[in-house]
Amino acid sequence: MNTLTKLALGLIGQLRPEPAVGDADSVTHLPPAKTSGGMPLMQALSARQSQREFDPKPLTLQMISDLLWAAAGVNRPGLNGRTAPSAMNAQEVDVYVALPAGLYRYAPATQTLQLVSATDVRRVTGYQDFVDSAPLDLVFVADHSRMKLVPAAQRESYASAAAGAMAQNVYLYCASKGLATVIRAWIDRAALGQAMGLGNDQQVLLAQTVGRPQSVTPP
Repeated sequence: MNTLTKLALGLIGQLRPEPAVGDADSVTHLPPAKTSGGMPLMQALSARQSQREFDPKPLTLQMISDLLWAAAGVNRPGLNGRTAPSAMNAQEVDVYVALPAGLYRYAPATQTLQLVSATDVRRVTGYQDFVDSAPLDLVFVADHSRMKLVPAAQRESYASAAAGAMAQNVYLYCASKGLATVIRAWIDRAALGQAMGLGNDQQVLLAQTVGRPQSVTPP
């Protein structure tokens, strides 16, 4: 679906998910994340970039596991410490994963995907046309109910900083593995919040598309 159509549908409140493709398990157990190896940090920083053309081929479960662990996984089990910082360790930002078979919430403690909705929410995650067919769209959602020690006026700022750190972790993972990604803030947040079934204390902050780079066929 092109951008103009999405804008028009958004104006009349009709930007909605599509039926899921395939069956969705209520819980998907991801393989253990591979937390060693990869590209050296300085090389990954040199290779970090935004790309907007994606091969629709699905990512493997191992790739998804590694990607999500990089974004927000547990790296210090005794402290429930994560790979991205969070003020006062509130862990207020949840990572949702929009796949063709359904929308999932990443559960770092168990390294699982928890089914939220058996619908294809990808096209609602942004106005850009490529989000519809890319294999995976991440949505970073703040849960303000976990931030009771933070003044209400500062909660969005704190959560946005945490989401930005997660998104950069995704960028570095993708650079290391030769994947394409782009962070996005051009979102119909009302439509996406409705599609995701979010509550009053939850706020869509950012989205990020991930996939293999679109292959170019020689002429």
